[in-house]
Amino acid sequence: MSRVSDEQLKQIIEAALFVADAPLSAKGLKETVLSEFAVSTGRINEMLDELELDYRPRGIQLVRVGGGYRFQTLESLSPFLGHLWQERAPRYSRALLETLALIAYRQPVTRGQIEKVRGVSVSANIMRTLQDRGWIKVVGHKEVPGRPALYATTDTFLHYFCLDSLASLPPLDEEGALDALLSAGQIEAEPHVH
Repeated sequence: MSRVSDEQLKQIIEAALFVADAPLSAKGLKETVLSEFAVSTGRINEMLDELELDYRPRGIQLVRVGGGYRFQTLESLSPFLGHLWQERAPRYSRALLETLALIAYRQPVTRGQIEKVRGVSVSANIMRTLQDRGWIKVVGHKEVPGRPALYATTDTFLHYFCLDSLASLPPLDEEGALDALLSAGQIEAEPHVH
């Protein structure tokens, strides 16, 4: 195994995080881009901490999401950067977003349990859309007659909504928890139609 200087280690980690399709953990870095070097996970974490400090005053920050690290722009710059993209943030029905929030906060949960809380039925289209986005998945089946599917959120959900873990969700009793979740993911609810 080769040795690597702190400067080169930091550069490799920075470059890997810059080009990665998904957040990378210290372990993931060690097993991939740093596999040929004799470097400890502790040393990798030190470099991640240094990079986080290096980027703190900049328009791009190193953030921890879904158990890994990625670079992302400051939220306060969104109004300016939005001009670079022609398409608007995706718009989802309030029913879909409420369903997602219920799954996030009460997982694992069945469709029937979601319907009981919401007081209305949940369409198959909503569940399919959430699964197609990769935000939820079936994690098992409840041991009751009919064995309904149990749904839970995925790492893709955490990444999209800029959450390190489910513990990062806004408190459920906090008014506007759904709105906080929406703004974290840069999506919009369709206007409520009466």
